[in-house]
Order: sequence, then C-alpha cells, then structure tokens
Amino acid sequence: MNVQAFRLGEDWLTVGKALSIAKGKTEIIISNETVEKINNSWNIVQYIVEKGQPVYGINTGFGPLCTTKISKSETSILQSNILQSHSVGVGEPIDHNIAKLMLILKAQSLAKGFSGIALNTLKRIIWHIENNAIPVVPSQGSVGASGDLAPLSHLFLPLIGLGKVHYKGKVITTASLFKKTGLKPIALGPKEGLALINGTQFIASHAVEVVSKFHALLAQADIIGAMMIEGLQGSVKPFYNELHALRPFKGNIHVAKRVKKLLKGSEIMEDHIDCEKVQDPYSIRCIPQVHGASRNSWLHLKELVEIELNSVTDNPVIIDGQLTISGGNFHGQPLAMALDYACLAASEIGNISDRRIYLALEGNSPGVPKLLMNDTGINSGYMILQYTTAALASENKGLCFPSSADSIPTSLGQEDHVSMGSIGGRKALQVLGNVEKILAIELLTAAQAFEFRKPLKSGVFLDEVHTAVRKHVSFANADRVFSNDIEKGIKMIQNKTILKVVERVEKEYNISLTTKYSNEFEVY
Repeated sequence: MNVQAFRLGEDWLTVGKALSIAKGKTEIIISNETVEKINNSWNIVQYIVEKGQPVYGINTGFGPLCTTKISKSETSILQSNILQSHSVGVGEPIDHNIAKLMLILKAQSLAKGFSGIALNTLKRIIWHIENNAIPVVPSQGSVGASGDLAPLSHLFLPLIGLGKVHYKGKVITTASLFKKTGLKPIALGPKEGLALINGTQFIASHAVEVVSKFHALLAQADIIGAMMIEGLQGSVKPFYNELHALRPFKGNIHVAKRVKKLLKGSEIMEDHIDCEKVQDPYSIRCIPQVHGASRNSWLHLKELVEIELNSVTDNPVIIDGQLTISGGNFHGQPLAMALDYACLAASEIGNISDRRIYLALEGNSPGVPKLLMNDTGINSGYMILQYTTAALASENKGLCFPSSADSIPTSLGQEDHVSMGSIGGRKALQVLGNVEKILAIELLTAAQAFEFRKPLKSGVFLDEVHTAVRKHVSFANADRVFSNDIEKGIKMIQNKTILKVVERVEKEYNISLTTKYSNEFEVY
C-alpha cells in the first residue's frame, strides 16, 4: 500500500485526509520546524510559571475558579486533576473510529504551536493513533462550548494511566495496555491538561463523519432518483441546462446535469416522448431543487469543517512571550449551526425519497401496477415498505429541532452561552443512518418499477445499476419477508455498491458525470 505523508501543524487537513490518516493510508509526521514551534510555546509556559504572573489555566483554577491562584509546585497536579474531574461523560461510547478522528484532529491543533504542550505529550497521542489504541469515550456530556470538555477528558485519561481503550479488538483498561506495551503514564506539565480538553474535536470529528456519510448518500440519491424517473416514465425536461441557468445554484446545476447524463440514451425515455402527460409530481420534477439544496448545505458544512480542522481551538492561546489570550476559540457555535443545517438537509433527502416511493405504489404510471405487483389482493406488494420509510422520515423530522437553538448556562454562569454542537453532531449522524434505510427501500422500489419497462432498456448507467441490484435482490412476483431485501439494500447503500457501478461505467464507456462544480462537491 502506497502510504502518503501528512505534516502535522503545517499541511492543510481536509476531511478526506483526516479519514485517510484514520484508515492508516496516510502517516503523520512532525517536521523540525513544527518541533521548534511546539518547544518554543512550551518554554513560554515554563517562563510564565517561573515568573508567577497569573495566566488562566496555567497558574489559576478553571472556570469560576479562574481567580484562584495555584502555586508553582501545584501546577502539574492541577493538570492531572482536571482530566479526572472533567471525565463525567455518560451514555454509550462513541464509535472508536470517531474517537480516533478526535485524536487526529487534536494532534493537528496542538502541532500548530500555540498550546504550550510538551513534544512528548504530542508524540504519545500520535502513538495511540499509529497503534490503534483508541480511548473509550462516552457519547453524552458535552455542551459544546468550553471545548468538548467531558469527551476530551475521557479521550486523554490514558495519557495519565487511567480510563479504557479499544486495542486489538478488545476494550481493556489503560493499566492493561501499559503492561502489554511497556508504556508509562505521562506527568503533565503546566497548562497541558487544559490544552488537551479545550477544543471542539468531539463536534468536529462527528462533523467529519457527517460530511463523509452525507456525501455518499447525496450521490446515491441522485442515481436512485434517476432510476425512479425511468420506472415511472418521468420527463427529462426538468433537468435541462437551460432551466437551471435561470436559477444557478451550484447544487441544483450539479444534480440536474448528473441526472440528465444518467438518463441519456434511454429507450424508456424515448418511448413516451410524445405522451400526453404535462408534468410530473414535485418529488420527480424538483429533484434538482431539493437534492441541490441539500448539496449546497453539504458544501457549506464541508467548508466550515475544514477551517475548523486547521484551527487552534485551545484556551488560553500562547501567541508569544509577551502575549497570551484567554478567548473563546473553543466555542462550538460555527459548527453547531452548520450541523443543524446539514441535519435538516439530510432529512429532506429522506423525505422526498419517501414521497417517490409512495408515488411508485399508486399505480398511476402506465405499465406499472399498483403496489408494484401484478397479483395484488392475495399479495400486499410493496405497500408496507413505505410504512417503514414514513416512520423513518417522521423520526427524522423530530430529530431536526436545532440543538444550537438551545443554551443552558454552566460553570456557575462563567460559561453562560453554550453551543450544544455535540448533540447536533450526534443527531445528524442518527438522521443520516435513517436516510440510508430510506434510500435502500427506494432503491428496491425503483428497481421493481424499472423491471416493468422491459424489454425497453435504459441508458448504460442505469441498466448496469439495475443489474447490480438484481445480483443481491430478485424481482418480487409475490409477497415474501421483505425485511431480508431491505437489509441487503442497506448494505448496498453502506457499501456504495451503485456508486462503484457508476464509476466503473464511466471508465469503461469513457462517459463522465462530472460537472463544473464536481471538484467542490467531492471529499479529498
């Protein structure tokens, strides 16, 4: 495997690169220049301690205890204590891949050289990343403002010999990890504990996952929507460039061009070119506007996330020997609001998908029977599959209340406005999980409708996609346990089966689905 290198604190970290590091496809290195910056920042902190001038979090207490002075001899104890006292997370642990992303994002922030961290502490974090010794982090407890305090505290308990880790397929105590590896606890210096737990890495790592998962679902929604257009013999005119040039949103143009290219060369489209139908329902006709709006939301989130991945979200920050600033870079609001927007945008993809499924069952399209089965009465056909998508779409609507609209003061009023972005990130992933299921059911439904158009053929893309679906799920002539089909459909969505088919066809037939906005709508 060809492993790329990423220079921590210097190279621009993207969503794609963060995921590549997490998968072991990219290694992280620290250049001599970065080492110098880290050591310089560390030396400034030592100077502050020696001088005795009060600086928040270095020789003072935290939060409402910011006016309590800490003696030179107690500064290190303070940093160890903060990891323990702030480890108050509850709930199921987050996925260990997200916890690994937290480590990666924190390492990138610390390597900028504004946090006063010791080089050896950063190297220990990198050891955890490289050896897949990933701390167990509870999912609940962060309000997303003074950094993701509770989850980050759990994330770094192993540095001081506490907590638990995922290691070689098991969850073990850090004490057991140390016995297996010969590691020993780190003695944290002044400010290090605070530097570790101040930051937005819990929110940001969830946002990275949202960007990645949402990207795949958006691409698949266009393909599945195009297959449904074929199955119901919808019109291709709403996807013409001439229409979208009059309202040139990036997402709308991108979706319209992709769908139009997916339908190109279709016998099914040609078969009804002179039909009497004037226009299609919105769930078909407005795919560019609805999918496109969600694309725009995704793009907005990606742009903000990548700024965050390359930012210093610590507090206080060490600018130089003369200036330390206690500010609010740890506040999660910039991502919290964007995650709520993305959550709504994802829900809408599921909502319009459910409407297309319902449309397919009505039997109003010539040649396609009601409930997508010829012998109904004794058979219920695909009727109840739409019950499931209705339930999922409704559940998503309930999850769309914006977490960032709420704020409950903490820290005895010192932290009197918080972002709740941690909750927004978790909710967005829940919604995306539901959308996976809805799109899986639409894929099965569209493939069933598509079958009734035979012997007419679609263009090369959708014919190949339909063939791929049939390798996993057969045509339904009669009722069966459809949950088995749905599970296979979900796996196809999660494995990006139809995306891989489309990519193969692009190469094999030298046909490109790219648009002038394709680079922006990619994850690199």
